[in-house]
Amino acid sequence: MKPKKTPDGKFYYDAEEAKRAVDFFPLFLRHLKGGMAGQKFKLLPWQEKITADIFGWKQVSNGRRKYRTVFIAVPRKNGKSTWLAGLGLYMLSCDAEESGEVYGAAYSRDQASIIYDIATGMVEADPIMSKKLLVRKHAKRIADLKTKSVYRVISADSEGAHGFNASAILFDEVHTQKDRDLWDVLETSTGARTQPLTIGITTAGHDRSSLCWDLWMKARAIIDGNLEDDSFYPVLYAAEIEDDWQDPEVWAKANPSIGCGISLEYLQQQCDRAKQEPAFENTFRRLHLNQWTEQESRIIQMHDWDACQRDIDIQNYAGRPCYAGLDLSTTRDVTAFSLVFPEEDGGCAIFPYFWIPKDNIDKRAEKDKRIVRAFAVKGHVEVTDGNEVDNAYIASRIAEITEEFDLRMIGFDPWNATGVTQRLKELGLPDQIIVSMPQTFSTYNEPIKQWITMLGNKKFRHDGNLVFRWMASNAVGKEDANGNLRFDKGSSAEKIDGMTASAMGLALAIRNGLDVSVYSKSGSGVVLF
Repeated sequence: MKPKKTPDGKFYYDAEEAKRAVDFFPLFLRHLKGGMAGQKFKLLPWQEKITADIFGWKQVSNGRRKYRTVFIAVPRKNGKSTWLAGLGLYMLSCDAEESGEVYGAAYSRDQASIIYDIATGMVEADPIMSKKLLVRKHAKRIADLKTKSVYRVISADSEGAHGFNASAILFDEVHTQKDRDLWDVLETSTGARTQPLTIGITTAGHDRSSLCWDLWMKARAIIDGNLEDDSFYPVLYAAEIEDDWQDPEVWAKANPSIGCGISLEYLQQQCDRAKQEPAFENTFRRLHLNQWTEQESRIIQMHDWDACQRDIDIQNYAGRPCYAGLDLSTTRDVTAFSLVFPEEDGGCAIFPYFWIPKDNIDKRAEKDKRIVRAFAVKGHVEVTDGNEVDNAYIASRIAEITEEFDLRMIGFDPWNATGVTQRLKELGLPDQIIVSMPQTFSTYNEPIKQWITMLGNKKFRHDGNLVFRWMASNAVGKEDANGNLRFDKGSSAEKIDGMTASAMGLALAIRNGLDVSVYSKSGSGVVLF
C-alpha cells in the first residue's frame, strides 16, 4: 500500500514508524501509580494519535520528521506527565541518534524532576529498559551507553544552560516560564541535529505577555487556518470563553482522558466547589477547562467593595470582641493595622489604620505623592515625623486604639515586627494573644476566600477608608498548584498592606468561629453578657 501523502506532495505518513512509537509504550513501559500501577502503558486514543502523527509524518525530500515543535495544551489530571516521560524515553532509546541529548525542562528543577522521576521509575520497572539504560539519580540523568545518549534535567533557575546540543526537548508546564530565555537557549541548541524535536506541554496560564501565550496563539492561528507552519504541531484541549463552565459536555470537550485519567465525579466535585467558593472559579476554569483567566489581576471586584460600604462608626463597637492584624512596613513605608469585628450574620466589619513617615511621601512618584497627601488630608492615613517607622510610636498607638475593645488576638508577620510586638508586651498586652503568622498560603487561603464570599453576599462592612479601598484595588492573588490563594505583593501594582493586615485578623476570627455569642446588640449600644 502506498504511503499517505499530503495534497501538496511535501509530506508522507510512515505507518510503520508511527506504529513503532505507539507500540513502545505498552511493550516497555508500565504505569507507576494509582489503580493502574503495574499495568502496561497503553496510550489513550488522543495520546496515540498525537504520538503517531509526531513520529509518522515525514518529509518526502529527505525522509526526516515533519514536525520540529509540538505544543500540547491539556488540563490537569489527563496523564500528561506520564506520557511526556514515555516520549522522553523513546527519544533517548529509539531515535537512533548518536550522542543524543534529551532535556527535561521546566521553570524550576523540582518541576523538571517530576517527569524525570516518572521516567526513572518506568526504566527500573522494566527488565529490558533497566539493562539498556543507566540511571544516575543523584545527577538527575539517564544514559544509553550504546549510543552515548543522555537524558538530563534542566531548569530556568539552572546555571550554564549554554553549550548544549539538544536532540529532543521536553518542556513541562510552559505557562510557568517567566520569560522565553530557557526555551530559546535550548531550541537554538538543536541546529546541528538532523531532526530535533521540542515538545511543550502545559495547562493554561494568566500572563498574556508570556512565552506560553505566544505559543498558544500560534497554535490557535494554525488550527484556525490563519497561519501556516508545517514544522509546528498544535494541540489545544480547552473550553471556549463562551462555553458554560458548569456543563459536563464542556468538561468532556476540554478533558480528553475523562473516564480514564480523570473522572466525571471528580470534575463535578471541583465544579461544585467553584460554585460555592467564588475565588475558586478561576482555578477550576484554568486547571480543569484550560481557559486563560485573569487570576493575576485584581482579586477584589471593586463594585462589590463599594456596595459593602456602610455608615458605621468604630466608637459604636466599644467593648465588642475583635481580632487584629499588623503588617509592619519596611522602615520607610506604609504600616497597616486592622481590627476585625465578627458580626451576628456571620460576616465582619473591618476598621484599618495606616501610618507613613512624612519624609517618605516626598520620595514617592508624583502621582502617588498626590494620592497619599490626599489620604492624609482626609484623615485616612496618619503621617508620622521623620523618614522611618517609629516602632515605639506604632506600639503605643495600637495599645491606645485597642484599649476600648475586647481584643482577643493580634496576628503579625514575623519577618520584621519583633520590635513592635515586644513593645506591645511591655505595654501590657498578654503574650498569648500576640500570634506570629507566616506569610504563606496556609495563612491566607481561607480568610481571602471567605472575604470574597462575604463581599459577594454583602456581609463585609467597611466605613469607606480611601487608603483601604486603594489597597483593595491593588491586591493581586497568587495561587499554588492546589488552588490555594494568597495575596501577592510582588505582582500588585501598589501597596496592599491593609489587605494583608485585615486578612491576618480575619484568619484569627475564622479560627475562633467568628464567635459573636458573647455580645448582643441593644438599641444603639452593646450589652456584654
